[in-house]
Amino acid sequence: MGKKIKKEVEPPPKDVFDPLTIESKKAATVVLMLKSPEEDILAKACEAIYKFALKGEENKATLLELGAVEPLTKLLTHEDKTVRRNAMMIFGILASNSDVKKLLRELEVMNSVIAQLSPEEEVVIHEFASLCLANMSVEYTGKVQIFEHGGLEPLIRLLSSSDPDVKKNSIECIYNLVQDFQCRTTLQELNAIPPILELLRSEYPIIQLLALKTLGVITCDKEARTMLKENQGLDHLTKILETKELNDLHVEALSVIANCLEDMDTMVLMQQTGSLKKVLSFAENSTIPDIQKNAAKAIAKAAYDPENRKVFHEQEVEKCLVTLLGSDSDGTKIAASQAISAMCENLSCKEFFNTQGIPQIVQLLRSDNEEVREAAALALANLTTSSPANANAAAEADAIDPLINILSSKRDGAVANAATVLTNMATQEPLRAIIQNHEIMHALLGPLHSTNTLVQSTAALTVAATACDVEARTQLRNCGGLVPLVGLLHSKNDEVRRHASWAVMVCAGDEPMAVELCRLGALNILEEINRSLSRKNKFSEAAYNKLLNNNLSLKYSQTGYLSSSNIISDGFYDYGRINPGTKLLSLKELCLQELNDQRAILLVNNKSDTSPPPSMEDKSSDVGYGRSISSSSSLRRASKEKANAGFGSPTEEKSEPASGRNTVLSRAFTKEKGVSKKKSRLQLICSSYLLWKGKGKKEEEKVKEEEEILAVPKFTEGSPEKEWYPPPDPEFCVYVLEVTKSILPIVNLKEQIEVLAKYVADKMGGKIPKEKLADFSWELHISELKFQLKSNVVPIGYIKKGIFYHRALLFKALADKIGVGCSLVRGEYSRGWNEVKLVNEARKGMIGNLPPPEEYIVDLMFHPGNLLKLRSKEADLYRFL
Repeated sequence: MGKKIKKEVEPPPKDVFDPLTIESKKAATVVLMLKSPEEDILAKACEAIYKFALKGEENKATLLELGAVEPLTKLLTHEDKTVRRNAMMIFGILASNSDVKKLLRELEVMNSVIAQLSPEEEVVIHEFASLCLANMSVEYTGKVQIFEHGGLEPLIRLLSSSDPDVKKNSIECIYNLVQDFQCRTTLQELNAIPPILELLRSEYPIIQLLALKTLGVITCDKEARTMLKENQGLDHLTKILETKELNDLHVEALSVIANCLEDMDTMVLMQQTGSLKKVLSFAENSTIPDIQKNAAKAIAKAAYDPENRKVFHEQEVEKCLVTLLGSDSDGTKIAASQAISAMCENLSCKEFFNTQGIPQIVQLLRSDNEEVREAAALALANLTTSSPANANAAAEADAIDPLINILSSKRDGAVANAATVLTNMATQEPLRAIIQNHEIMHALLGPLHSTNTLVQSTAALTVAATACDVEARTQLRNCGGLVPLVGLLHSKNDEVRRHASWAVMVCAGDEPMAVELCRLGALNILEEINRSLSRKNKFSEAAYNKLLNNNLSLKYSQTGYLSSSNIISDGFYDYGRINPGTKLLSLKELCLQELNDQRAILLVNNKSDTSPPPSMEDKSSDVGYGRSISSSSSLRRASKEKANAGFGSPTEEKSEPASGRNTVLSRAFTKEKGVSKKKSRLQLICSSYLLWKGKGKKEEEKVKEEEEILAVPKFTEGSPEKEWYPPPDPEFCVYVLEVTKSILPIVNLKEQIEVLAKYVADKMGGKIPKEKLADFSWELHISELKFQLKSNVVPIGYIKKGIFYHRALLFKALADKIGVGCSLVRGEYSRGWNEVKLVNEARKGMIGNLPPPEEYIVDLMFHPGNLLKLRSKEADLYRFL
């Protein structure tokens, strides 16, 4: 045998690097290895980084700082499966860090991640790729990128994966995506309902829960609910509710059912199959607050449909809701109250709650929880709307006091609901009185000052409902409620403006309130509103007219018309025509003005006693037109002598010289020596002004002053500290007494009008033929009166030479005193006339429908007492000649 020769080992090539084993303890070193071209090193480096990232959030942040993310993104497309898998595992973990997510979005790696969901990839890659997408989908921008890169379809496919982690990650990502409407629409197109329903059979509760949550979102759309019903999804949900072991899923299952109950078809189907009864019974008997709350929410959501309310009523849902009101959970109480609010749109349900439910709801008004009080007030608002019986039931349950307390709540919804309930109650007079006794007007101050339009609207409506009598309106004025109420008229909200106008209309029911509202600018605001076609409404027009009807002086100045229902009262004055928006000064302000050359202001004042009687020590006082304190006894004497002189004997006036001074006052200038010491009627009238001229004067000064007043009854401005009274008009007082005594007893209306017309004409200068109208010097007469009275305000009784508008005003004032209906119309060029309505005497005995009364104009100038048909040539000549 030959000797064995040992083989020599061939040395490695000189250009090959000898293998090197390195043990690294620094993450930075391993991150550097991610750039290695060797697959084994890449795989091991990725595995080490994955383990490092699993240890906590700080390690994820460290890797981000070391720059590991960018080289890892390149490994997602590596040819080696192991490298690709390990890199994907790292991203699945790292993507939970918000900074990493932000960087991943910037690096646009979404395509690479979604590509890992392909069926050819391993289950492990599916798991971590879906986990990465689930983490990325938490933020909106991540949702957008996933959807735009087509990530929804592969995620739906992975719902059928055999791996539970893949299913969990996929359904979680889908749940995040469907929060967006566009994703929900695409999900339905991809027929995702069946695989999601299949997840309800999973043995893992988290997968079932996520599936139910996803269904709860997508069934907000009608198409998804239809698909759910077609795939027997209601059966799956009912079985979950019937299974006690799945009680952790009951809340979410009820949420899905709540959405489905919005469809009438689904409601009927559940009623037919008995599922609806099971759901209601389950909710009523459950002890879990969230289940009760969601059941009540389901009822509330479905009950907005009228047909659904009928079905619920047939299933006696009211009993279930009353039971839920007694829950210990505030959330359940709120949901039950909201459900009752929706259900009481049905009249039968509203009647049921009259005896059961209202007392419990009233108790909730006293809750410490503001949301509970708001929901209870909402339920009560709907229950009492158009239901006097329920309003009474609420009052009997002592609801008024807590409702008024809620008006000071910080929650606008609670305030609006409480105000609505009080408005509904106030439609009944007994309840309105009780509400007023609780100082409702003071409680409404806060809501009236609110900036919330709903609160403003309901508060104004409550004012309109409760300010129906003088006491309530006075309370509102005294507490300062008129200022914010008038301010609401400026609102740009139509409903607020409408309700505020309504409230102003109600508040203008008496003259003091109307005057105060006008002072606050309500009339000007309403006038501006009514000039706008888009802003005006029926209530703004009615409020404007109501204010004018309680301020006839302003109405006549603005419109030039008073109807037969506008009764002239004492203190009325005719300023003349004013333009819209022009402020009309008060009578006091006009009386205190300096004498000017403008048109005389005509005053109607029948008050014979305008001031308290002077004291024994002070028998005279210093007054003027601005301080009209008259002697009641002298006025009564003047009136008595005037009445005794007989009706229809104006001999003194007719015997006046043609100097233009045929007034009672001007006749004082003819006084001479030797006149009888007995006072004439003129002296009695003028004696009513004696107390106006000075206080503490000597007797001889009084005598001298009396003579001066008889010559010129001068009115001087009085002391500002004394109460002001309108100037008296003794002559007009006599007129009223005479027409009351002589004309009022006349039975025939036409005869009354004719006699009154002649009487007025006699007092105003008698008959004036048309051809002599230009010679009738009434202007000089009025100017003399203004000069003698030292005022621009002239009482109507002092005018003895009156033209059209003087006579028309006197006729209207006297007609109103004796109940003769007539209107007052202002014309052009000192024209004014009265219109009356009379039924044709020949037609009074007709059987059947009577024709409408005919309208006439009363002639007070040319042929006093003549009645001219309104649309006749004679009437036109009288008005416009």
